[in-house]
Amino acid sequence: MRIIAVMNQKGGVGKTTTSVNLAAGLAQLGRRVCVVDLDPQAHSSIHLGVEVQGGTDSIYQVFAGAKTFPDVTQMVAQNLWLAPADIDLAATELELVDAPGREYILKQALNQAEVAKKFDYLVMDCPPSLGVLTINALSAANEVFIPLQPHFFALQGLSKLFETTALVTRRLNRELRVSGIVLCLYDTGTRLAGDVTDDLMLFLEQSDPQAPWANAKVFNTKIRRNIKLAEAPSHGHSIFQYAPSSAGAQDYQNLVLEVVAAEQEAEQDDRLAA
Repeated sequence: MRIIAVMNQKGGVGKTTTSVNLAAGLAQLGRRVCVVDLDPQAHSSIHLGVEVQGGTDSIYQVFAGAKTFPDVTQMVAQNLWLAPADIDLAATELELVDAPGREYILKQALNQAEVAKKFDYLVMDCPPSLGVLTINALSAANEVFIPLQPHFFALQGLSKLFETTALVTRRLNRELRVSGIVLCLYDTGTRLAGDVTDDLMLFLEQSDPQAPWANAKVFNTKIRRNIKLAEAPSHGHSIFQYAPSSAGAQDYQNLVLEVVAAEQEAEQDDRLAA
């Protein structure tokens, strides 16, 4: 099972859009996928048509120890499940400040639920911060996808993300790797987008081969600006349900195919190594 944390401490870069549509696209290919919404704003939940209100089970209750992971998980489409969020998650930072092993609460909940037997992918939509919820996601994940807007300041923030993954790899989760960078809100007609992409590729090529991001793939698929992607959440649908013939659906379909191709390459390498 692949557990992917989709993270960026900057908001508005396509993190939730990527989490939801990547998961929905994988589900369409027959993969069993669960979206874990770790953002108190609950945008992934709303995007998938689920609005958690008082009395509804959410991932907050897993952190509070009141529910198990299967208790709060619901099926939202064929092959697609959701562990929704709600505003109560915002209190988690304070409530867990003195809790022993607070970085591993989510990992332990997933292990207890034996999620590897139930899902092929877990896609975790992290909040736009580097607090305890994101650290829990990184402790449980084996991969990180970073949605990135191709602007100069986005590259500046990327170094902080890399530092965080390196710290988590050293102290909490030695298997964690940055495996993919998704360029979102891409303006195909601008020179800046191309220059930032070139700078990013050069940085990765020159990175320490032992760094957690050393083998990160900058996906060939660029997620172009597309109004349909912006409209889909208000209808509670992924882009594949809302506008299947749009440029946004085409881009995310291509991204999904790249992700699956990488999975198949890894399986082939394992067979050859055996």
